[in-house]
Amino acid sequence: MLVLRLALAAIGLVSTIAFASPNDPRNGAEFVTLPQKQDVKAPAGKVEVLEFFMYHCPYCHQLEPELAAWVKKQGNAISFRRVHVPYTGAADPEAHLFLTLEAMGKGEAMFPRIEHAVHVEHIRLAKDDAIIDWVGKNGIDRNQFLETWNSFGVMTAMKRLPRTISDYRLDGSPSLVVNGRYVTSPAQAGSRSVDQTVEAANKAVITVLDVLVAKAQAENAAR
Repeated sequence: MLVLRLALAAIGLVSTIAFASPNDPRNGAEFVTLPQKQDVKAPAGKVEVLEFFMYHCPYCHQLEPELAAWVKKQGNAISFRRVHVPYTGAADPEAHLFLTLEAMGKGEAMFPRIEHAVHVEHIRLAKDDAIIDWVGKNGIDRNQFLETWNSFGVMTAMKRLPRTISDYRLDGSPSLVVNGRYVTSPAQAGSRSVDQTVEAANKAVITVLDVLVAKAQAENAAR
């Protein structure tokens, strides 16, 4: 009887592992579907992929190599954008930095430099003065930066950020949203995996993204 129980337990474990593959993600497990689709800004024919991140987030930093390679591989199939989560609320300094650089058209160009400063050089960009001092030393015109930093457009975008996070029902970073509807993250994608390492979770979320992008493409084509 004991042998039979052990055999049945082993079969159950194999079955669980088989169904835990990110190649076949389940709604409510490896991803969730928002009850209300959010507005999509992607050009016609492309699937929008948003990464909700924070400059200081170590898990966002660890995901970046995998995510950057995946985005490059997608080519013209997707429209990829980052959105900075306002960690401390509507006046979050890091989010303010992100939105200012975006408004200046320098967001993506400065992204790797900021990542290196925060995660390799361990420079804290958590206060306005520290940020303004840092950008002035890293190739950004200080006066132009301050003008944009204090602009109506950036301040309005700052006020909207908390509502955006609420609309997408996000509870952590990094989080990824496909076509305004499907939300996943390394934590979700790897939640049922036997391998619970960060590396495995990052690979799992890339696999889930492939599935969700294909799903969104099929839905777009059916319209």
